[in-house]
Amino acid sequence: MKLRGRVWLFGDSINTDLMYPGFVTTLPEAERPKYCMGANRPGWSEQVKEGDIVVAGKNFGCGSSRPAAKSLRSLGVSCLLAESINGLFLRNAINFALPALSLEGVSKMFKEGDMAEVDVRSGQIKNLKTGETKMTSPLPQALITIVESGGLIPLLKKEGYLKG
Repeated sequence: MKLRGRVWLFGDSINTDLMYPGFVTTLPEAERPKYCMGANRPGWSEQVKEGDIVVAGKNFGCGSSRPAAKSLRSLGVSCLLAESINGLFLRNAINFALPALSLEGVSKMFKEGDMAEVDVRSGQIKNLKTGETKMTSPLPQALITIVESGGLIPLLKKEGYLKG
C-alpha cells in the first residue's frame, strides 16, 4: 500500500479537540469535518484535498477519544506521519481507515507543500522533492487489512460479524 500526497505540517501535541471540537457533536455528520483544525488553522479544512498527508510532531492525537481521525479521513487525508502518536488516537485512526506511522525526525523531513510517498507495508517514508528516505516500523498486516477494508466497521460487516 503506497500512498502519495501533499504534506501539511503540524506541531507537537495536536489534540483531538482541535480536530473534532466539542460543539460539532450536535451537527449533522457531514458537516463535522469542516471544523477540523479550525481553531489553529482557520480555513484548513477547505484547502485539504483527497490524498494529502499530515506530518506532525510529538504526541499527535492527545486528549479525548473523540472520533477525530474520522474528520481527517473525511477531508481526504490519506495518511498521518508523526514523531509520536497517542495510542488511543492511533487505534481510532486505523478503525476509520487512516493509516498512521510514527518516526522520530519525520517532521524535519518535510516542508509544507512537499510531496510525500509512504509505503505502509514496508515502512518507507520518502520526501519526493528532496529524495530523503527513512524507514520506520510498518503497519502489521492485521491493521493494513482494516485500513484496506475501509475501516473496522466495514470489515466486520464484510466478514459477517455485523449486519449492514
